[in-house]
Amino acid sequence: MTKTYDVSAIGNAIVDVIAFADEAFVQKNGVQKGTMMLIDEQRAHSLYDAMGAGTEVSGGSAANTLAGMASLGAKTAFIGKVFDDELGRIFRHDMRAVGVDFDTPSATSGRSTARCLILVTPDGQRTMNTFIGACNELYESDIDEALIATSRIVYGEGYMWDMDCTKSALRKAFALAKKHGAKVAFTLSDVFCVARSRDEFLALIASDFDILFCNEGELAALYPDLSWEAQLDAVQKSCPLVAVTRGEKGSIILTPSERVTIAPAAVTKVVDTTGAGDLYAAGFLYGLTHGKSLAECGRLGSACAAQIIQHLGARVQQPLKKLVA
Repeated sequence: MTKTYDVSAIGNAIVDVIAFADEAFVQKNGVQKGTMMLIDEQRAHSLYDAMGAGTEVSGGSAANTLAGMASLGAKTAFIGKVFDDELGRIFRHDMRAVGVDFDTPSATSGRSTARCLILVTPDGQRTMNTFIGACNELYESDIDEALIATSRIVYGEGYMWDMDCTKSALRKAFALAKKHGAKVAFTLSDVFCVARSRDEFLALIASDFDILFCNEGELAALYPDLSWEAQLDAVQKSCPLVAVTRGEKGSIILTPSERVTIAPAAVTKVVDTTGAGDLYAAGFLYGLTHGKSLAECGRLGSACAAQIIQHLGARVQQPLKKLVA
């Protein structure tokens, strides 16, 4: 079958509300700086009321990756659940406007569209407080086999490994990918995701995933009793292709037979680190689906990540195609 899409992704459909905050505000409101916390709808309303003026922009980890890929010139499609409300319409419009196909039907009952309240401190660190809302209403029936069948890579995010229904939806997508000759890619997303689902992730890495994205902290949470070198050895033996991001130290790409070290791209000023890992994955997957070497895939990942952390939010503000040159 003809492969229409470079990457299709299953992820949380979230509208981000981003505001600058000082360290005192973060401490006062009892959030752990630099992490993502799940909150209920009541907490979402109270924290929103306490925040300063915010900027609303569609987000979600896998959705951000697809938006970055589309900006590079890739053909992508998204599977995720929004509610039929204002934020849901904003999210759908924003995805389509950047060139990502998004046709999953909206929910008409249940919880409202997800939102992530992001506090950005003066050092550029982001602290995310997420009401997952309608995202947890994604079911196996929402996984479109025709879309999966026409995708080169099917990508999932660790943030979705939460409810039984979303796990089942992801497992169906992974099985369909294998059935139709697509690669399965996955991002561990956050240390708390690994802590919550470590055993399941280890099993999936060994059996289902062809491509894995993680950062140093997530890798350490995956193998808590091992040294850094032993962690690399362990994941290298478990998955065919792994990209480990290391912030200002760049990244390292692992295959069963090689390790490729990638230098970080130059950054003038860090404004907001939201989406750095998402955009690294965007550049890397663009390179992989367009016949680039692993070193070039890593360079594109670093370049995209460097672009995103120099402005507020996790969606690009200018086309990324120039980075491919």
